[in-house]
Amino acid sequence: MEKTPCIATLSIAQLHDHLKRKDFSAKRIVDAYYARIRDFEPEIHAYTQLTSTQAYEAAKRVDDAIANGTFDELGLLAGVPIAFKDNMNMQGTNTTCSSHMLEHYVSPFDATCVANALHAGALPLGKLNMDEFAFGSSTETSAFGATHNPWDTSRVPGGSSGGSAAAISAGLASVTLGSDTGGSIRQPASFCGCIGVKPSYGIVSRYGVVAFGSSLDQVGPFARSVRDAAITLDAIKGYDKHDVTSQHLNVNYASVLQGDARSVLRGMRIGVVPEFMDAQGLHADVKERVHDAICALERMGAHIVEVSLPDARAAMSAYYVLGPCEAFSNLARFDSVRYGHAHVDATNLEDRYELSRSEGFGAEAKRRIMLGSYLLSAGVYEKYYYPAQQVRTLITRDYVEAFKQVDTIVCPVAPRVAFKFGEISDPTAMYLSDMFTISVNIAGNGAMSFPMPPKSPDSLPIGVQIMCPQFKDENMFKVAYALEQEYGSAPLAPAFRHEESRAHSSNAASALTSTTASAPACNTASAPISASELAPSTNETAGE
Repeated sequence: MEKTPCIATLSIAQLHDHLKRKDFSAKRIVDAYYARIRDFEPEIHAYTQLTSTQAYEAAKRVDDAIANGTFDELGLLAGVPIAFKDNMNMQGTNTTCSSHMLEHYVSPFDATCVANALHAGALPLGKLNMDEFAFGSSTETSAFGATHNPWDTSRVPGGSSGGSAAAISAGLASVTLGSDTGGSIRQPASFCGCIGVKPSYGIVSRYGVVAFGSSLDQVGPFARSVRDAAITLDAIKGYDKHDVTSQHLNVNYASVLQGDARSVLRGMRIGVVPEFMDAQGLHADVKERVHDAICALERMGAHIVEVSLPDARAAMSAYYVLGPCEAFSNLARFDSVRYGHAHVDATNLEDRYELSRSEGFGAEAKRRIMLGSYLLSAGVYEKYYYPAQQVRTLITRDYVEAFKQVDTIVCPVAPRVAFKFGEISDPTAMYLSDMFTISVNIAGNGAMSFPMPPKSPDSLPIGVQIMCPQFKDENMFKVAYALEQEYGSAPLAPAFRHEESRAHSSNAASALTSTTASAPACNTASAPISASELAPSTNETAGE
């Protein structure tokens, strides 16, 4: 008898094929993923809360459609387990931004990206851990504890979307959504060895996503394959009347992923940037793997062209002026009156503001708020903010000129592999984790991280960054698709590939068996999981 594959390793297309053949139900898929979550979540801590009620309701809609013969009328993500970074509003759930400031906040509406995913038939497993208000590169600033890297749990998963990347690498979701303000999708994708896509600014609506830097933020998918990432982006993208920066784009990204690598890359010009490849602080192992990817693309028929981004060296300085200024403005709304943590013993309004914000915000959030306040103050604004905006214009111009010569740019994502917890305590050193990613956000271009396979069993993942001109995101998907044909799609981290339950209990199989189930769950749990076990009440804190 042919062995049925583990549900947690199935692509979107494979899930759809199994559902159509009634090999297993959508409920079975939810059961399987929640079994893995119960098994692995204690050591990974990818989730801030689980949304089992919503997941099983969505699964029932999918199963009803299968029974009625209307499955093909469902959306692109029908029956696909998804999880959302915890800065994305989802109605009836806690949206905490991994901060004590919002730990009791219950979303009254869905963010557009969440609504689009749910409308496409996705099964919402829960909300994912992150650096507090997306301020960080390691998830160490989360008020609810850090997420651990599935490839080595003594190391960080990256940030700020660390939970989103770790959930993919550990097989705790099929696809996830994150947000990227300066590298917060691409860097954790690199550290955790999965696909992470930061679309061009405006492709995905920001409405309902708690803002960090409004001119920099963009939502994007994590996945284990290029096609799954493209399908997810196709499902969540589009114009939204609630976000004036969102765009009408008649592009289907999954549809460009056709043919072999040579046909995909035919005529493709790929840029290499000396300022990035020779940057101080770039570790030799990262440089080697990026070089390997460039050589592979050249062998497959791409034309390699050297291009210059001379002003990109100033991107870090400009970002840490613009970002804190926008963060200071956006976080002013958390005043403890309309919403947010409230200090109950304050004797007057001024004390309430001061005490509530002092208790609610963590150290990194306070650092950025204070920096933004200073940079926007009289006499300082002209000295720093204006020049930073001028640098932004120069960086954008550099990219425009470079992309007249090439279709994509290939470069590192991060200067090093994932570091150990506590290894980097200096904030400035932590900021350098985004030295290759920030300029893309400043210019508004698209970029993604493609995982190069580790060279040895003891090696850690290294991501290759693929950049594209604004609104030409299909270009980077083509390059990633070609690399995937050479190197394969992203595997689960080694410790999370076992198909047997850790408990090795006879209850494990019965716990997740449905009348149509036949696929093993991979590390199935030893007892049935109830909704009350999985999801906190909306009156409970998301971090508990």
